Amino acid sequence: MTTRHKIADRSEGADADAEGPRLVGQSGPAASPQEDADARTAEEADASPADAPPADAPPADAPPADEKPRRRASRTRRVLLATLALLALGLLMVSGFAWWAVRHYTGKVDRISGVFPTNVPAADQPSAAAGGQTFLLVGVDSRSDLPTTGRDAKAPEWTYGAQRSDTMMLVHLPADHSGAYVVSLPRDAWVSIPGHGKAKLNAAFSWGGPPLLIDTVQRLTKVKVDHLAVIDWDGFKKLTDSVGGVDLVEDGTKRHMNGTQALTYVRERHHLARGDFDRTHRQQYFLKTLLAKVMRPSTFTNPVHGAEVLDDLTAAVSVDDTLGDSDLRNLLWDNKSVRPGDMVFMNAPAKGTDTISGQSVVLLDDKAGADLWRSMREDAVDVYLNSHDADLLGSTTP
Repeated sequence: MTTRHKIADRSEGADADAEGPRLVGQSGPAASPQEDADARTAEEADASPADAPPADAPPADAPPADEKPRRRASRTRRVLLATLALLALGLLMVSGFAWWAVRHYTGKVDRISGVFPTNVPAADQPSAAAGGQTFLLVGVDSRSDLPTTGRDAKAPEWTYGAQRSDTMMLVHLPADHSGAYVVSLPRDAWVSIPGHGKAKLNAAFSWGGPPLLIDTVQRLTKVKVDHLAVIDWDGFKKLTDSVGGVDLVEDGTKRHMNGTQALTYVRERHHLARGDFDRTHRQQYFLKTLLAKVMRPSTFTNPVHGAEVLDDLTAAVSVDDTLGDSDLRNLLWDNKSVRPGDMVFMNAPAKGTDTISGQSVVLLDDKAGADLWRSMREDAVDVYLNSHDADLLGSTTP
């Protein structure tokens, strides 16, 4: 079989073009036209049927048979890549907005100065926890129509004898950011208040504001309070209305409550089977429900409404001035995956109630309490719950 010769590259120069195409491996002058014709005739005669193209073969200049599917696949890849690029851009825009919102609203949270006790004997100073952070959350009932805390505060944050801390919760955030443990301290718990002797726990705030309350709680539990958060009942009410109310089960019936109705619900105590214990569970139930309503995605579907909710939330809450904006942002980021369902609510261990000096009081269980407070200091509340019977939210009707 005759081997076909390949045409030499025309880039060899102008002289080659002048002589005509030269065959690879050929030397001397170019063949005459007649000689070329004779050579082609001989090659065609020698060619076997296998060398001939099939009758149904496409023209020599037609694209390969699989080129159209290849082009369609290429277009599909381009569309997919463009879609992914747009999605990535959208995510960046959303995350950028979210980060702007976090920076913006953490800067709007009101700060309270001088909340931590001073001149406390070294023996009464609690050690830092083995891990995590603990907040003292205080709900203030000033019995005033004016907010006493937050950015919109118009009444004083604390006036001697004028305010009682109706809600006191130790909130422990574990180091692994897996959830939160919320322990309610009964307002009527009979405790020792530094400089005042025995009295109800809520009297500490009335007599000495945040420093005396923190000092009292720290001496009681030996748990170091890392930060303080305060919200006035007016703040609870306004935030509830901001999210369109909450659905709470009362006496076996689900009721939709606005801010005023929810405020009545959490303040109730005289007609509850377990008195103050059921009252604290009502507070926990309301707080958990409200947080779930605030945190659900539909709250922020409308940016205007979402901004109003965040405005009301940050306007209602005050924190101590050692919790800076960057600290608050880091706190939110570290616990970004925590949802109300990851939060465990319980009451502080108690033995029961009694009447002392004509007052109805709650008697705390020192032994069981010591185990709970130790687990909080050791960042092991989950271990405590596995080995102790706790008065958990849901174990009784709120």
